[in-house]
Amino acid sequence: MGIFGSIKGAALNQVVKYMTKSEKNIDKIANLLKFFTKDSERKKVIENLKTDTIFKPVMSRLGKLAPEVRKKLTKNFIIGYLIQGYERRNAYHKKYGIYPPSIFVVSPTMRCNLRCTGCYAGEYTVKDDMPYETVKKTLDEAREFGLTFLTISGGEPFVWPHLFRMAKEYPDIYFQIYTNGTMITDSVAKKMAKLGNLVPAISVEGFRKETDQRRGKGVYDRVIRAMANLRKHGCAFGFSAVPTRYNSDVISTDKFLQFYQKQGCLFGWFFTYVPIGLKPNTKLMQTPQQRTVLRKKVHKWRSNPNVKIFIGDFWNDGPFVHGCIAGATQDKTLGGGYMHVNAHGNIEPCVFVHFYVDNIKTTTLKKAIQSKFFEELRKGQKKIKNWLTPCCIIDNPEVLRNAVKKGKAKPSHPGAATIVNDPKLKKFLDKYAKDMQKMTKEDWNRKYRFICDGKAI
Repeated sequence: MGIFGSIKGAALNQVVKYMTKSEKNIDKIANLLKFFTKDSERKKVIENLKTDTIFKPVMSRLGKLAPEVRKKLTKNFIIGYLIQGYERRNAYHKKYGIYPPSIFVVSPTMRCNLRCTGCYAGEYTVKDDMPYETVKKTLDEAREFGLTFLTISGGEPFVWPHLFRMAKEYPDIYFQIYTNGTMITDSVAKKMAKLGNLVPAISVEGFRKETDQRRGKGVYDRVIRAMANLRKHGCAFGFSAVPTRYNSDVISTDKFLQFYQKQGCLFGWFFTYVPIGLKPNTKLMQTPQQRTVLRKKVHKWRSNPNVKIFIGDFWNDGPFVHGCIAGATQDKTLGGGYMHVNAHGNIEPCVFVHFYVDNIKTTTLKKAIQSKFFEELRKGQKKIKNWLTPCCIIDNPEVLRNAVKKGKAKPSHPGAATIVNDPKLKKFLDKYAKDMQKMTKEDWNRKYRFICDGKAI
């Protein structure tokens, strides 16, 4: 290991120790974290943690995590991904001329034990699962990108038989798992606490009425039990909510957030409903007004020191990530955006964009990023001037249509092409996009346009 490695190991152990009372020790933690980077920009980001109003409240709750969970959160995610990963991705760009993705999603299975209304996961069997060797190939290539944080989606990841094997064989990677939570028993939570590198984002639709209405009777109670099991064993976890026309007014309330904070959630993600999959349903979509209300509510939560959950809204947060990040978008500040590999190995620009030209079984992630399809999508993204309407599917549907056509992309499953080919759906999305532009134009020009990353666009 050498002297330098020994010093780093000691610094890591001290950070983990300080996290038992992380809010009190935030200055000490920040000073130690600077030791893991030579990059001046990263050092500035770390220094800002001392006064940050978003991360600091969340860190005050990390002392309740199990020892191995705290260690993997620190080593894999904070140091490996947020600090050193940034440098590795920049080095990759310098060597190859492209930024690798900073967010990467793998769906090893599309099977699920539930049948939720409007979900893009259809009828799949075990033969549709990604072979474990293909998963390993994908993870190994992601490692080359400098990634020590990956997202596992589906389907339901806990029905995939290799989930714990993967976590054990890749102890240096921090895996976020999108799950319905119904399979997280007491014994499963105990096993997760021992491994330390699996963090579930559990799907909720609101409270009992909303969750059971979309996911099935009794699912809400099973979700609450799963959260109790995770809390008992000191696992890190959060919630994932899909705002629709029917639950948006519920999940944008203080009552909703306070409840799931009380359940032990450290983070929460919002993904607006997108009409894709086997049976797209535009009636489930949030209205432009509802998206705006949620955006303003999220900003209010972030400025409240009593809110100790990190919140991300993947549509309304466009200004903070420079618009749509699908298709490994190339951004000097943020890196290479985001991409997805589905259960069949198809390399897609986004989990909601079910089109591909490359497959991980026959090519590499690096080559897929440079495909005509991904390039055309990135060209279209550059034309989007309002980052409060960033999406290439529902906010700027012409971008996806052009990328699919010019990139000669194929649908990943039967029915996937509906989003770009169905005349009725196209007409609806075109009107929806215009309504979103009208709804957000004033806020974008007045509040966001000249402050995004400190520069006008």
